[in-house]
Amino acid sequence: MDRLPRPPDPTGRVLHGFEHNEDAVILRSPPPGMALVQTVDVLAPIGNNPRRFGQTAAANALSDVYAVGGEPWAAMNILAYPASELPLDVAAEILAGGLEKIAEAGAVLAGGHTLEDEEIKYGLSVTGVVRPEQVASNAGLVPGDVLVLTKPLGTGVLATAVKAAWPGSEDAEEELYRWTTHLNHHAAEVLRAMGLKAATDITGFGLGGHVLEMARASNVTVEVDCAALPFMNGVEDHATDGLVPAGTYANRRHCACHTHTVAGVDDLRALLVFDAQTSGGLVLAVPPERADEAVQRLAERGEPAWIVGRVSAEGRADERLVLA
Repeated sequence: MDRLPRPPDPTGRVLHGFEHNEDAVILRSPPPGMALVQTVDVLAPIGNNPRRFGQTAAANALSDVYAVGGEPWAAMNILAYPASELPLDVAAEILAGGLEKIAEAGAVLAGGHTLEDEEIKYGLSVTGVVRPEQVASNAGLVPGDVLVLTKPLGTGVLATAVKAAWPGSEDAEEELYRWTTHLNHHAAEVLRAMGLKAATDITGFGLGGHVLEMARASNVTVEVDCAALPFMNGVEDHATDGLVPAGTYANRRHCACHTHTVAGVDDLRALLVFDAQTSGGLVLAVPPERADEAVQRLAERGEPAWIVGRVSAEGRADERLVLA
């Protein structure tokens, strides 16, 4: 652990705690007028590169702050590790990867906790800040809104290909990490700049599960355009080979009583709507007359964007999510 760099703290947020192995870290208060965002998320490895796994797990946890329009302020490591079976160099790589993303997000590392376990697990407890008037939520959808997605789908399928050592798994792992290590901070900037009131990040419940949560919370119906969905390179090929994780099928079953699939929709794409994602993108709900503006703002920040659905008025309870 001594080889890890000292956590950067350019604004002096950490007042006390790192010097003498204290049990707690003392931080400066956030700026006046800011509310706190609290979240925690932990992952098991999705690939074979410990540093990029650390980056992925950190990006995944930080995304919960971005999804409500916030900015990360401080983070604490949570690491479960089989220290008696694996060299500590691997643990150091995981923590180094996490620290890189914490620093990239503009947050400070405020310590953490490790425990002996049979399996590796890593994540963050994150404190963020947000202006109360800028908070976005699941309950903010309005009929007419269009849904803008900021990362392609398919991490569940690619992770399954990697675990199976399927032909092409090395390319799958590279594509997987390309997206999972990418922070959603630019998407959150657009969310705040445009004053958007509804957003979510796409993680374990898949696109379908998370937009269904929004539809139910907002008492509306969401229609997903399956033909417009973007997928990471190789996802559809691997899914055709049967490399669809069990979690994806579980998501579809869980959402089935509220989902209607229009006749003629591609079966594979309708299934991959529920692919369990790790560190996925944000879905931004944008008034239709401002959709082009949102896409342009994201492009100016080097971010991709796809319009993948729209919001309609309240429908039947078994049609909160329509796959069209």
